[in-house]
Amino acid sequence: MMLPVRFVLMRPRNAENLGAAARALKNCGLSDWVWVTPEVEDLTPARRLAVHAEDVLDGARRADTLEEAIADCVWVVGTSSRKVEGKRRLPPRSVGEELVTRATQGTVALVFGDERSGLTNAEVERCHDLSAVPTAPEQPSINLAQAVLLYAYEVRVATLAEHAPPPGPLPVAATDTELAQVESTLGGVLSSGGFLIDEQPGRTALRDLFAPLRRSRLTRKEARLWLAALHTLRKHRPSG
Repeated sequence: MMLPVRFVLMRPRNAENLGAAARALKNCGLSDWVWVTPEVEDLTPARRLAVHAEDVLDGARRADTLEEAIADCVWVVGTSSRKVEGKRRLPPRSVGEELVTRATQGTVALVFGDERSGLTNAEVERCHDLSAVPTAPEQPSINLAQAVLLYAYEVRVATLAEHAPPPGPLPVAATDTELAQVESTLGGVLSSGGFLIDEQPGRTALRDLFAPLRRSRLTRKEARLWLAALHTLRKHRPSG
């Protein structure tokens, strides 16, 4: 079932952007989008970029105003770097997660401004919250189609996480006592083999050697396997 997430493009000017955006939406399993007073007439260039997404391109609805495009939406996020009192500024990852959560209550929308000047002040005010991509200050603006892909991807990631099966039970971890047994047995094997000679340096070397095993969070099964292997080595070590 497709989530009721709508992408609203205000005054799109570039046909190539529309084609690339259509492909991005289909890549992410989305298709609900609205063009508000588009300034594009010839969609031929768009079709060249909407590879296997011609249905999404043809399915775009037109609207005369932002209000018309979002009339049935329960939450609307505008993509703008502006700071407006009373409106949250959310990173794309948080927007994707919240869009998926709020989509259970009704249609939600992301609003993108035109390629030249973005959203107007009135359009920003009309949105419930705002979001911006944390780009480098040397090149802060993002191409419209790229922005659509980025946010569509975040919606996709959040959707997959929402419907992921619960993780299976974790294996039983080795206790501190069991880890100490492995470390002690390892020390005995290394000492009898002549690797650890001086007691104090030996303890330091043993601690350093065992540290990766401790960090790996051995399971109880793995700890017992280590013990079995070390006991076998000690049992079959050739006598001096």
